[in-house]
Order: sequence, then structure tokens, then C-alpha cells
Amino acid sequence: MSEKFEDLITQIKANDLVKRLRKQEEKKKGHPVVVVLAIIGAVAAVAAIAYAIYKYLNPSYADFDADFDYDEFEDDFDDLDDDADDKAFSSSGK
Repeated sequence: MSEKFEDLITQIKANDLVKRLRKQEEKKKGHPVVVVLAIIGAVAAVAAIAYAIYKYLNPSYADFDADFDYDEFEDDFDDLDDDADDKAFSSSGK
């Protein structure tokens, strides 16, 4: 009778061990939707950090030179230079 009792206890321990192993496997698998959402969240976080760094290193006023037309700026002062040269030439010639 004691052998049957020991066999019964051994079987109960084996069943408990199997149940624990199954629970561990279920925890490791995870839900596929959760895994996909975690990956999307990680990519979005990296993109947000990259955008923040870009905006910090390249502020909006740094694009001022791209909008500026240097040719028009020089043309405005060419007229003034010609007038100054004419006055200097006429005053030195007298």
C-alpha cells in the first residue's frame, strides 16, 4: 500500500511540474498583437527622438539664407556705388 501511495505522490508532483512548465511557455509566447504594437511603439519613439534632435540642431531661422536673394541685394548697392564714384570723380577733377 505504501508503494501505491508513493506512486500517487510522485504522479501528483509530475502533474504539478507539467502545469508549471506549461504556464512558463504561455508567458514566453506573448500575444502577437502586443508584440506588433510594441515594435510600432519603439519605432515611433525612435522617430520622435530623431525629429526632436533634428529640430534642435537645425532651428527654423537657419533657413533664412535659402530665402534670401543675394543678386537683388547687390543690385541695390550698385546704384549707390555708381553715385559715390561719380561724386568722387567730379570733385577730384576740379
